[in-house]
Amino acid sequence: MKYIAAIAIIAAASIGYAQPVDLHTTIDPIFGLAPVVVSNNTAQTTKAIDLANYQGCEFNIITGVLADSNATFAVTLAHADSITDPTGALVSSSAVSSDSLIGTTASASFDYSADNTVKKIGYIKQKRYVQLTITPSGNTGSAPLAVIAVGRPYIRKGS
Repeated sequence: MKYIAAIAIIAAASIGYAQPVDLHTTIDPIFGLAPVVVSNNTAQTTKAIDLANYQGCEFNIITGVLADSNATFAVTLAHADSITDPTGALVSSSAVSSDSLIGTTASASFDYSADNTVKKIGYIKQKRYVQLTITPSGNTGSAPLAVIAVGRPYIRKGS
């Protein structure tokens, strides 16, 4: 029996599971978009996420019960090297190219059937600031949404 356990540990080590993963000290949650209920086609944009001390971030889009039976929600990302003020808009922003994404905007986008789900898309830092926008279409019902970004710092920090 000892040999079977040893083989399992060696196999786990070879695929990267031997050591426990400490997420608490290697990631930072970053406020993106406060919970909001959207009842029209108004685009919802996160605050400018400052990645000065980060390698990139993962956006998590949280939905509630999406009431409209034909609504779609397109996700896009833009980035820039500066903003107008700490809570302001990106200056001279451009769309994020697919080679700077982990996942796709299509897979992060969703429709009315995505009740109570979390969609995600990652950004590999190319510029200091990044924003995510969710643009509804055909939405006349209630669409609860929120966004949190998870940053990965350059330097491992203490607890």
